This record gives sequence, structure tokens and C-alpha cells, in this order.
Amino acid sequence: MHEYDEAVLRCFLENQGQLFPENVAENMEEAEAFLEDCMAVVVDGADEVEEYFEEAGIDTEGSNVLEADEVFDVGDGRYLIVEG
Repeated sequence: MHEYDEAVLRCFLENQGQLFPENVAENMEEAEAFLEDCMAVVVDGADEVEEYFEEAGIDTEGSNVLEADEVFDVGDGRYLIVEG
């Protein structure tokens, strides 16, 4: 089970519209449950975002993975990756 801190949950709640047409969570508890269900990961920097996509077999050549809809910038150097 993953544990998501307040910064990660707040980031997801405020920005979930970049990945989903309508909100999937209305509060911190719902956000945490949703992120756990879809096994979202938090990584420590842009390099780890690249590594995540490479390990998943996703071709990222010529694109900025940090601009992908499923990548959320937590704002403290970390990124939340949510597979919708």
C-alpha cells in the first residue's frame, strides 16, 4: 500500500482535471483511496519520471514526459504519476 502525504493529495485534488474530464475525488480521503486503487507512484525528480516511463516500455523520445497528462508536479521536486 502506498502512502501519499498532504502535498501529493492536494496536488492531485487541484489538478485532476488535467487527466480526467470530471473529478474522481472531492476530498483528501477520496483522493488517497483513488491513488491507492490505481497504484499511483511518487518519484523524486524529472529523471525518475523518465525512468518510470522507460521501465513501463513507453516511448518518450522527442516528447517532454513532464508535460504528460498523467504526470503531476507536486511542487517540491517530486512528481505524482497516475495511470488513468
